[in-house]
Amino acid sequence: MAANVYYEADADRSVIADRKVAVLGYGSQGHAHALNLKESGIDVRVGLREGSASVAKAQAAGLAVAPIADAVAEADLIMILLPDTEQAEIYETHIAPHLDDGDALFFAHGFNIRFDLIKPPANVDVCMVAPKGPGHLVRRTYVEGGGVPCLIAVEQDGSGSAKALALAYADAIGGARAGVIETTFTEECETDLFGEQVVLCGGLTELVRSAFDTLVNAGYQPEICYFECLHELKLIVDLMYEEGIAGMRYSVSDTAEYGDLTRGPRIINDAVRAEMATVLAEIQDGTFAREWVDESKSGRQNFHRLEAAGHDHGIEQVGRGLRAMMPWINQGKQSVQDASGGQG
Repeated sequence: MAANVYYEADADRSVIADRKVAVLGYGSQGHAHALNLKESGIDVRVGLREGSASVAKAQAAGLAVAPIADAVAEADLIMILLPDTEQAEIYETHIAPHLDDGDALFFAHGFNIRFDLIKPPANVDVCMVAPKGPGHLVRRTYVEGGGVPCLIAVEQDGSGSAKALALAYADAIGGARAGVIETTFTEECETDLFGEQVVLCGGLTELVRSAFDTLVNAGYQPEICYFECLHELKLIVDLMYEEGIAGMRYSVSDTAEYGDLTRGPRIINDAVRAEMATVLAEIQDGTFAREWVDESKSGRQNFHRLEAAGHDHGIEQVGRGLRAMMPWINQGKQSVQDASGGQG
């Protein structure tokens, strides 16, 4: 079944024109949402925790800033752009006491609603607007007159017009210029977590490191192994991003394509696919969510241990030296960090 896709002509900006919006957080997504909304003529303020380093950044960008509870109290549309593991506590302490009939609670990821960590009252709209790109891209494309495609979803329609409001919000941050795809909180959350764990982060990093280790253990120079297993990955990903898998295969050599077609299925075999199904089941039944929330509540000791081990891996040590030979790789990196701000 084809997805419902909406564009600017389908969005009624008047639905959001009279709303007071509070964007909670001023990180990668927060700064983009707040600035794009402001420049679309929306009444927006940024809610930040006391002592947040992002206060000065948001104020310098010309945005109104207030403590989270105050921002929520004066707004009737609240977009929560804070870390997943912190949202529930902040909701109970700073948001729930200030929700009124007809308010709208917005998210950019379905995690806390899908796994019942936040349970909004029945008299508010619960919607999602999730740009499919990092905040700096959401901001840059908006300024250039374009936009990043967005997902929208409605979990609870207290007002009877929640979908129209979500579409208007997506339009106001530039998403309707590119296209807005309708989904559900469950679909977005489960597919997002699966993609991160199996392909984009977990699967990819483990594949790269394991390939590097295999070559190094076989006696090849680590620098050569780095280039073959990590550095050249960008070329392939860019081709896939631009032209799909078939387009990538057309662009590489016949030798590379034959190796892809014949050896790829031996690496990603039935055992790997079975493990993918297990990972998906752990997402669907809440195992992963419970594990991650418990890990965060207990101080993230295992998280930090694994993170440190990854940081010390041989591919990182070799990579730091090789990237120093290629200063063009990091051109513009600082400006992106400055633009994205902190977590709020």
